[in-house]
Amino acid sequence: MDYQLLTLTTVLILFGLVMVYSASGIWADQRYHDSLYFLKRQALWALLGLPAMILLAKTDYNRLRRLVWPLLALSVLALAAALFTRPVGGARRWIRFGWLGFQPAEAAKAAMILFLADYFDRKRSKVASPARGIVVPWAVLGLLLGLIALEPDLGTPALMFLVATAVMYIGGARLRYALAAVACAIPVLVYELLRYPYRRHRLANFLSPWSDPHGKGYQLVQSMLAVGSGGWFGRGLGSSQLKLMYLPTPHTDFIFPIIAEELGLVGSLAVLLLFAAVFLRGMRIAWSAPNLFGELMAAGISILICAQAYFNIAMSIGLLPTKGVPLPFFSAGGSSLLITLSEIGVLLSISRQAKVAA
Repeated sequence: MDYQLLTLTTVLILFGLVMVYSASGIWADQRYHDSLYFLKRQALWALLGLPAMILLAKTDYNRLRRLVWPLLALSVLALAAALFTRPVGGARRWIRFGWLGFQPAEAAKAAMILFLADYFDRKRSKVASPARGIVVPWAVLGLLLGLIALEPDLGTPALMFLVATAVMYIGGARLRYALAAVACAIPVLVYELLRYPYRRHRLANFLSPWSDPHGKGYQLVQSMLAVGSGGWFGRGLGSSQLKLMYLPTPHTDFIFPIIAEELGLVGSLAVLLLFAAVFLRGMRIAWSAPNLFGELMAAGISILICAQAYFNIAMSIGLLPTKGVPLPFFSAGGSSLLITLSEIGVLLSISRQAKVAA
């Protein structure tokens, strides 16, 4: 087993729990009269995710092939069911079981990677053709992306599209087919950006947040001020000003500015280096995988986790338009943590069968 990856995962879990408490304590006390409210929930999901990670790490990853179509079917049904739930923040992204909530899009990401790894392994001799190399897989994935877009959610489909394109290219699809998929996606992305007024406002705020710093650009401006005020070493753990009710739910998608403000450039770089190390270990596992199925699974998971981290961090510091993409291990959210730990378990399983020492 790749114990370096296991160590990195442990560090990220503990680091994430500390930052969830630091970012959410005041907000949780104001709303729930319990400063530990979100920490306890995140710790509970971590305790649920760790057994899942260990179980998957000890299971032969090749057995996951039999789950490809059941997981795809369950993902489609769950995404469709979420569209009929009560909206939260103007979007229908959650299915709730009492006080527990699950976001089907998180499971859909994992199902996508499993499907692509299985498909390109079985069809490796035929993926050079346009139909087998791009049309068939995108016909399947288009259903997942379309359902998520209806929530509405544009950030997650964009992330999944980029990850899927990378996995297809690694799996043998020709570069021109991958570029053709990107070219076809650009008009769709532009249409979706301009389709809703709130998305047009977000795009305008992204391009010029300081034109309305107390109105529509408030969230991004506050985040950038927090990042800039951290300096080299930050204000100190627990000393963020941004979380003092200046930003709603700072413990979710905008937790990185809290990290930057409290731990400074050094702490921010530590987060980036941890994700970079996870990516390198994951791609090393992919390189050492005994078959193409394991290679594509490992590469897809590594790219997904780290691309999502990049999306979140870039969004929170003004390099990308604001979208609801959580920071893995750090953003408070049970379904994200549970699925991420499960994906790490698959990576560990693949590493146990590596054909060369990792």
